[in-house]
Amino acid sequence: MNELSASGAPPTVSVVVPVRNEAGNIAPLITEISTALGNGLSFEIIYVNDGSTDKTESELTLLMASRPWLRQVKHATSCGQSAAVSTGVRHARAPVVVTLDGDGQNDPAFIPELLKVLAAGAPRVGLVAGQRIGRKATGFKKFQSRFANAVRGFVLRDGTRDTGCGLKAFRRDLFLALPYFDGLHRFLPALVRREGYHIGYVDVVDRPRRAGTSNYGMWDRLWVGILDLMGVWWLIRRRRHVPHVLEVKRNAD
Repeated sequence: MNELSASGAPPTVSVVVPVRNEAGNIAPLITEISTALGNGLSFEIIYVNDGSTDKTESELTLLMASRPWLRQVKHATSCGQSAAVSTGVRHARAPVVVTLDGDGQNDPAFIPELLKVLAAGAPRVGLVAGQRIGRKATGFKKFQSRFANAVRGFVLRDGTRDTGCGLKAFRRDLFLALPYFDGLHRFLPALVRREGYHIGYVDVVDRPRRAGTSNYGMWDRLWVGILDLMGVWWLIRRRRHVPHVLEVKRNAD
């Protein structure tokens, strides 16, 4: 049982799930997440409803009635995936946050491994990123993803082969210290490295979408993504280490 439901204490882990029009995927994914984390670990699940127009809100409201660890935060209009992730992290009550996509393609069974790698690498590891294998996507979409990752890797040298995987675990305070912009979630490894932290990686098995259609396409953000890439490249180049300053005490008379 989730300890949070029994004691009311702050959770150890906050799971943030951004969704838009994913009513058919909500109940099975919540069950999988709670099962993956239910071995004595205190947690909360925060669904960020990004301006859904289907039954997402009512489905979450119904499920929340019997799950004290389930929360819903709502955007009045769709603001995009980065904004939804940021909203969820800001509302999280745990020091460690896990994110995953709400379409069911990210398998929650890998969450414990992400948390294990993050804890084992502390304090130097600031983020653990899932790296998809066996992508369940069309050939054209996989080509798009490979192309985007290759260009990003060449420009940013972030050592990450797949930044598009929604499964990630990181320190909440570190995320909130990063510069925010629309598209942030696609550049987290590079930005975390910019802050002086290492990145951990876990291979995760991709799954087919259960229901509905994709809400966050690629070509509609292509040109914006190129501008974001150049912006992140600039941020990395402009990074300067903050000097360690010591105050010189006055000698006692």
